[in-house]
Amino acid sequence: MTVAALIVAAGRGTRAAGGSGTPKQYRRIGREPVLTHTLRAFLGHRDIHKLLVVIHEDDRALYDAAVRPLAGAAGERLLPPVTGGATRQASVRAGLEALREAAPSQVLIHDAARPFLTRQIIDGVLEALRDHAGALAAVPLADTLKRVAPQGCVRETVPRAGLWRAQTPQGFAFAQILAAHGAAQAAGREDFTDDAAIAEWHGLDVVVTPGSEANRKLTTSEDLEMADRDLLRAEAGVQLADVRAGSGFDVHRFGAPEQGCEQIMLCGVPIPSQRPLEGHSDADVGLHALTDALLGALADGDIGTHFPPEEGAWRNAASDIFLADAAARLRARGGVVSHADITIVCEKPRIGPHRAAMRERVAAILDIAVDRVSVKATTTEGLGFTGRGEGIAAMATVTVRLPAP
Repeated sequence: MTVAALIVAAGRGTRAAGGSGTPKQYRRIGREPVLTHTLRAFLGHRDIHKLLVVIHEDDRALYDAAVRPLAGAAGERLLPPVTGGATRQASVRAGLEALREAAPSQVLIHDAARPFLTRQIIDGVLEALRDHAGALAAVPLADTLKRVAPQGCVRETVPRAGLWRAQTPQGFAFAQILAAHGAAQAAGREDFTDDAAIAEWHGLDVVVTPGSEANRKLTTSEDLEMADRDLLRAEAGVQLADVRAGSGFDVHRFGAPEQGCEQIMLCGVPIPSQRPLEGHSDADVGLHALTDALLGALADGDIGTHFPPEEGAWRNAASDIFLADAAARLRARGGVVSHADITIVCEKPRIGPHRAAMRERVAAILDIAVDRVSVKATTTEGLGFTGRGEGIAAMATVTVRLPAP
């Protein structure tokens, strides 16, 4: 059984755009657009196999910028975006039509402007779909409802028993919700406010599952400002309670002296050398060790898993590509790097004169402060292959923080 997530991001969101003119799904909370956070929540869920975003025809550049930080984690799961219609209903229908070829068993339809959904909310909707054709996240109504006349006078108090506030994701058997949307279009009905309403009208069995107050839809500029403050607190570590450490080790041998060889790469910095380091890529032992340490903290394989040496595309590749990809995988899971520590083992070249540049380069690749990066060097007192000047070794340890499981 395959599950697709359909993210609706074609709206204009004028109330939240403020003076920027940027639709709310592309406004930043923390350091990234709202849509980036929303997609990350689905990419971090093991049971979501395909993702498709419905966008406005004018927003392709904004969309590309929003998904760029997720490239390493998304892979082929993220399908090319499709253009939406004049209404939310038309946009969802366009997305469902685009998913025909993928033919998922189930589809979760979600508002791009709800970036704080959790794994538990997704789990709840998927669990309900085992026994029902449709399910939606919702929260029971807590406030007293008043029916008010146009002049502002209260006409009556509406009983709130049994009333729930609908959220997304809303999940359905794919074939059935596609048919329901087709039937609504054929009947000239374009007035439905959510997909559960279309499913109910079409006679599908729909149940509610627990949503969350945190899974609110960002509608106004005030909503975005509050979300930004909440996220900054989370990035400061309030909610990143899953602390992990990873270690990495790498070795590359020196080749024979080459005419024209003037440098080697260490921690992303060119270092003068008359002897090249042998390797499939640029043989940067420091970045290779750190990349494996970061992947180890994520329990996500190693460099060879994601960049097989037998693939010619990585021949002579710059190793910052590997480290940047591992960092993107961490960000896709909502994590941050707390500290990175690299030890280079060699007799030559001398590392001291280049240490500051190495720290700055590693910090730039990981997008963290330089005071969170340590680069050290040592020798083996003439012992072993490094002592004999046959190669260079590097060890790395990284500490990361992830959202609590």
